[in-house]
Amino acid sequence: MNVLTTEEAAKLLKLSQPTMNRFRVKGDGPVYVKLGGAVRYRQCDLETWLESRTTRSTSEERAA
Repeated sequence: MNVLTTEEAAKLLKLSQPTMNRFRVKGDGPVYVKLGGAVRYRQCDLETWLESRTTRSTSEERAA
């Protein structure tokens, strides 16, 4: 299992760390793991989340 920091997850997704933090606060981002006070992301969860964001059109509603 590959576990990533917020910085590593952001780089993998080509997003900023503040965006990852915002996703976490809003509950709209990939699931994450808390290890003590540390936030970690499993690579498989990032891939699942990314796949769930796939859409064909800007007018297409994304399932929640």
